Amino acid sequence: MRERRTASARRTTSRAIALGGSGLLIALALPATAASAAPGGKACDDRNNNTYAKLLECVTLEGVMDHQRMFQKIADDSGDPVYPGTRAAGTTGYDASVEYVAGLLRDAGYEVTLDPVEVTFNFPAVLRQLTPVAAEYETGLFSGSGSGTVEGNVIPVDINITGDRASTSGCEESDFAGLDFSGDYDIALVQRGTCNFGDKAFFAEQAGAEAVIIFNQGNTPDRTELFVADASSRTDGTPVEHNIPVVGASFDQGVALSAPGSTAFVDGRIAKREDFNVIAELPGKNPDNVVMAGAHLDSVIEGPGINDNGSGSAAILETALLMANSKPENTIRFGWWAAEEQGLVGSADYVAGLSEAERERIALYMNYDMVASPNYVQMVYDSDQTTWEAPVVIPGGSTAIEDLYESYYTKVGVPYDDAEYSGRSDYEAFILAGIPSGGLFTGAEVIKTEEQEAIWGGTAGEQFDPCYHEECDTIDNLALDAFEVNSDLIAFAMLTFSYSTESVNGVPGKKVPGPAFQLPAPAGAEGTFVEDAGGGGLAHDHVHDHDVVA
Repeated sequence: MRERRTASARRTTSRAIALGGSGLLIALALPATAASAAPGGKACDDRNNNTYAKLLECVTLEGVMDHQRMFQKIADDSGDPVYPGTRAAGTTGYDASVEYVAGLLRDAGYEVTLDPVEVTFNFPAVLRQLTPVAAEYETGLFSGSGSGTVEGNVIPVDINITGDRASTSGCEESDFAGLDFSGDYDIALVQRGTCNFGDKAFFAEQAGAEAVIIFNQGNTPDRTELFVADASSRTDGTPVEHNIPVVGASFDQGVALSAPGSTAFVDGRIAKREDFNVIAELPGKNPDNVVMAGAHLDSVIEGPGINDNGSGSAAILETALLMANSKPENTIRFGWWAAEEQGLVGSADYVAGLSEAERERIALYMNYDMVASPNYVQMVYDSDQTTWEAPVVIPGGSTAIEDLYESYYTKVGVPYDDAEYSGRSDYEAFILAGIPSGGLFTGAEVIKTEEQEAIWGGTAGEQFDPCYHEECDTIDNLALDAFEVNSDLIAFAMLTFSYSTESVNGVPGKKVPGPAFQLPAPAGAEGTFVEDAGGGGLAHDHVHDHDVVA
């Protein structure tokens, strides 16, 4: 079993943490909510917030924003030699984020485990055309890529750059028949379309290529720009790791590279580094019924990731701190995941490392990835498939989680819609293990409609998050009204299930202390999405590190 580092200590009123290998020293103050007076003369962090009234009084937007401001400061102060100004996996910015979260949780009294995860660190990739024209192209490495530097002939493989541009380029071994990859340094040029990117790279390597360029298809306006995705699996689901660099290109770049006599230089170096998931547990009276919530802690390499996913990370951190003195019926556990942006690496590694008995202890998992998008729609993972037919098997009991979220939104008068239950975030590993799961989402790169603007405000014609995976995903890239509602709901759900998961897995518990909080029946999703409008805020064909289908 992998060695895991565990530590716990009582929380103090102020502290300083040396942030790992980053060389930074940040003085940390407690969140404003934790220091504020509460009824009875006790501060929120000193008392047992075991009722809805107590907990929701203490969970405030200002308290959650204190963590967001610290994530922004960590990114700003990060002098990582490769990706400064970010909190991406494998960087000093991520190390500092781990130290910040883990330090507060240790001081609050949680059993904190730093769970090691091997991550792939991609150095900035280079794609340069040498002949018949000389040009430097923006590029990036696909997940599953091998490492290497290659200069050689560019060999187009069954590409279609005219007419309808329909493409099955590189999807079959026969596509490479008759092409000469016998040279010392040959670069296969394949076009997006039809099959998994992993197939294209696999067959190219089998044919003898020393590098692969996958360029965008060019058949529609949204398939023209540079794209970089996941080439780590075949169409049949077989995992594949390549021994040669696999980089991306735009359609126009692909056209230029396809010219007769084309040569190019590809630099795609990668390294393996160790990061950590942060796992925090508070034992309950029932140690065999674990209620879990999680959020990924890493950003993309382009920016600080304050909405994606500082928002989910900050919200569950504040909930955890304010529940630290509770005496829950069920054991509660929180997870901050490493390398989600590399393909759900941290959460998948965590679940894979659990024994069957440990997996069976987890009653449910709740995922919070982007809960404050600036042009938001309030969304709940659609486990009952009211709007979206799920592409995954939904574990039994998941609908009870969805119902709780929807009833809360109904109670507080907030309209909501469905997000596709796709598994395209850190709940994937949990649902694959049969663990009931749910979550909240406020949208990524899908364009807001006029109908959605009329319901939730914001701006029609713009993305739900205009700074999705961009440098501008900063402290200013948040919808504070959505963030406040969702932070309350995240705390409400954790408190509810900490006392009873009977609605999810049939394990009886106890009523939450204090006056009953009566929830109405869900009002129903607004139904503003149509089939081709994206999976509830996350486009079906959006290009992300864990998208594998061309």
